[in-house]
Amino acid sequence: MATKFRTSFRCSSCSCTVPKWVGRCPECSSWGTMDEVSAAPAVTSRPGASLARSGAAAVLPSTPATPITKIDGTSTQAKPTGIDELDRVLGGGVVPGSVVLLAGEPGVGKSTLLLEVVHQWARRGPDDRSLYVTGEESAGQVRLRADRTGAVHDRVYLTAESDLATVLGHVEQVRPTLLIVDSVQTMLAADVDGVTGGVTQVKAVTSALTSLAKASGVPVLLIGHVTKDGAVAGPRSLEHLVDVVLHFEGDKHSTLRMIRGVKNRFGAADEVGCFELREDGIAGISDPSGLFLHHRGEAVPGTAVTVTMDGKRPLLGEVQALVAATSMPAPRRAVSGLDSARVAMVLAVLERRGRISLAKSDVYAATVGGMRMTEPSSDLALAVAVASAVKDRPVPEATIVLGEVGLAGEVRRVPGVGRRLSEAARLGFTRAIVPADSGVAPKGMRATEVENLGGALRVLGLQ
Repeated sequence: MATKFRTSFRCSSCSCTVPKWVGRCPECSSWGTMDEVSAAPAVTSRPGASLARSGAAAVLPSTPATPITKIDGTSTQAKPTGIDELDRVLGGGVVPGSVVLLAGEPGVGKSTLLLEVVHQWARRGPDDRSLYVTGEESAGQVRLRADRTGAVHDRVYLTAESDLATVLGHVEQVRPTLLIVDSVQTMLAADVDGVTGGVTQVKAVTSALTSLAKASGVPVLLIGHVTKDGAVAGPRSLEHLVDVVLHFEGDKHSTLRMIRGVKNRFGAADEVGCFELREDGIAGISDPSGLFLHHRGEAVPGTAVTVTMDGKRPLLGEVQALVAATSMPAPRRAVSGLDSARVAMVLAVLERRGRISLAKSDVYAATVGGMRMTEPSSDLALAVAVASAVKDRPVPEATIVLGEVGLAGEVRRVPGVGRRLSEAARLGFTRAIVPADSGVAPKGMRATEVENLGGALRVLGLQ
């Protein structure tokens, strides 16, 4: 029978294929890049035949498939980088042959962190050499940063190169056990069309480096740019090609930096690592809860302490509120570190269900230390802080407040109460206001369960 050719259209920029011609590529949004291509479908001898319709002939593999019980898993065990907070997020360290993508805003400290990684890696032993490839800075600039942060070592190799073929040549010559590429958007594959940092180039460079990692067993750490929305710049397939995706976050007004795992094929994807950016480099913070608490000699009205979960990590944070009378017809609501929509809802519930008048008052709510609280578990702490400010009565010392507040005024349970209370008890808190049926409190802590917002305010003497 005659073979019928199917016609499709492929984008010359990103290789996206569509069945019908379009003027604009649906993936990379380029205009006039769709070219016609033809492919011959498979021809079956009769309807219902068992042959695949892919059009490709079967090829016997050179090596047969191996039972999973006979595959050696020790060769892919994670190797610690020497930076505990990074190893926590990675799941114990970097896995041989893995590709890790670290993305973050400019100036957040990505290059400083990975320069410390290669330094700690080189200190492991005489056989551990690391290669740092920079396409954004000169070798002299990186050396100046290494001198400032104390990351100079004889087994740390450095090259300022943006050509992919030359980078692969450096890898063949140095034979490192760890490769850093800063950044993947600056690398250029000469045999691939497209501009540097474009969709086609980024995919080609990442694919080549991934193939290098899998073939040689050398772990590769890539630095990636982000868009103004905070997403990883480049095609979405970039995140599918790599094994681990990490987001490096931080406020420019604070020295606190956080690494969040977004994707991890070798461990949990909801871990968080905390760092402090200093003049002499970057250092991990194993106990960051103290950064979000204001230490004072006596209790002050308008403050409440809660425990939020950032990934699997419990963090203590302090909510502060200030309520001031106003003659304006529309009172002001100023929020910092909290969700403004959530704050407006809690204030409405507090006025309607908690009998706290706020209609003629400006309300200012903020967190301490630049902490960002988006979890509903901080609702009750916000309500208590505002009520404390209105009544001008402080919350009893060494007390934490947990719970989500509903529109009916009920206090709902939050996940991980046991871990939250254990962290609070470790830091010296002895009393907790928690939702009903939250479980047993840890030793040395007295937990008071409340069912609604009014009950919580009465227990604390704020109603």
